[in-house]
Formats: sequence, C-alpha cells, structure tokens
Amino acid sequence: MEIYVYDFDGTIYRGDSSVDFFLFTFQRHPFSIIRILPSLMVAFLQYFLKKIKKEQLKEIFFSFLKYIPNTMEHVEKFWQQHLRKIKKWYLEKKDHSKDVIISASPEFLLEIPSREMKIYKLIASKVDSHSGHFLSPNCYGKEKVVRLKAECPEAEIKEFYSDTYSDRYLAEKAESAYLIKEDKKINFWGKE
Repeated sequence: MEIYVYDFDGTIYRGDSSVDFFLFTFQRHPFSIIRILPSLMVAFLQYFLKKIKKEQLKEIFFSFLKYIPNTMEHVEKFWQQHLRKIKKWYLEKKDHSKDVIISASPEFLLEIPSREMKIYKLIASKVDSHSGHFLSPNCYGKEKVVRLKAECPEAEIKEFYSDTYSDRYLAEKAESAYLIKEDKKINFWGKE
C-alpha cells in the first residue's frame, strides 16, 4: 500500500501543538501550570546540561495533566479553537485516506484533528493523558521509522513532508520527500 506521510507540528499545523496546548491550559487552569513550573525550570536546565533525556523533560512538561479535571474534554475545547491552525495547503488536499501523521506530540492530543481530517493512521508518542507519563519512546527522529515500520509494515512511502531535517530518516525511506518552509514545498535535499 502506498502512503503519504506527514509530520504534524510546523508541517501541517502552524506552530507546535504541545506548546499551544500548554499555553491554552495556562489560560484555563493556571494553577496546573504554576504547580509544575519549578520542576519544569529545573528540567530545562538539566536537559540543557545533558543530564536528562528529551523524554524525561517532556514527561515533566506534561505533568500538568494530573491537575486537569477532565483531560479529554479540555483537549476538545483546545481543538475547537486551534483546528484553524491546520495549514491551508494540507486542507486543500481532498483525500486524506492514505495519509499517515507521525509526530512526537502526544497521541491523545492529535486524535481529534486526525479524526476530523479522516486520515488513514496517526502514529505519535503514547502519553498517559492523566499523568503525562510516556507509555512509549518519544516518537522522534529514528523512532519515527521504527514506529512506522511496526504499524504499517507493508506500506511504501510515496511522499513524505516535514519542516525539519531531524526527520531525514523517514525522508530517506520515501519515494519523494519535501521540506515545508513557510508553507512552501521544497525538495528535502535542497532542490526546488
């Protein structure tokens, strides 16, 4: 089966959905964010000093979830306001039935837009929506290749889209790969 694979944040979504969700939460449940700020600041410093891995930093980042009364209801409200940030060039594509979205963002956060756009499959970091704990490795870099192979073993990547060279491992597996910069599609290897 031929599939079309898309990174989410910065590629088909304008910005970073996790950061937007964090800020949205701060507006609605400020105490949940204020409670984790000291540990988050320490975690950022530890990450910068290479004392902890990105996954550990992200677990602390998402630990605010344990202070949200109904996470999935909160996620629904978030997407009521932020679905408009899906980029026009992606929405103009009529058929998403062969599209795979693959992202380091939490799966629970991307389920609603994936369902709305009627994509074939969502592959993302599995994060507990009540605690912020990672239930799978962070779906980033080489891990995206591992996860795609596990979930779509027979698939051939017809086209791949991303906004970052950290996705070069998936780009190498695609028949065609494109870098998205300011809504412009550029051949992943620098040719227009």
